[in-house]
Amino acid sequence: MLAVFYAPSATSQEAGKRSLQRIYGARTEDRDDDTTWRTRQAQYDAVCSWGAPNHALLERVSAIDCPVFIANGDSDPMILPHYSYLLAGLIPQAKVKIYPDSAHGFLFQYASEFAADIEGFLTAETSGA
Repeated sequence: MLAVFYAPSATSQEAGKRSLQRIYGARTEDRDDDTTWRTRQAQYDAVCSWGAPNHALLERVSAIDCPVFIANGDSDPMILPHYSYLLAGLIPQAKVKIYPDSAHGFLFQYASEFAADIEGFLTAETSGA
């Protein structure tokens, strides 16, 4: 998990270890059930079916007429950052933020900053800024 969700730098790997401690150590009671192999396989099958690049189908997102916040880690091996920019280029009111020295788990690595960014995005949108 650390290899995919966090960048290979020592800083990112350490942040990953801290976030895993928060995820698995903070709440010991009333936790969600772990996913099953069947659930993981279904997700994999969906990614394989729908994850094939097809720009013609992707262009449908340009009909989204509300603000969208797109976030990604700069070293994400699963969703490369340039796909975030591609998506943002198709959505008229999109805002992109790429988090440094992070991968697929950027929102865990930058939990406080990500929460503040989302709050700022939503506040700006509701105030008309």
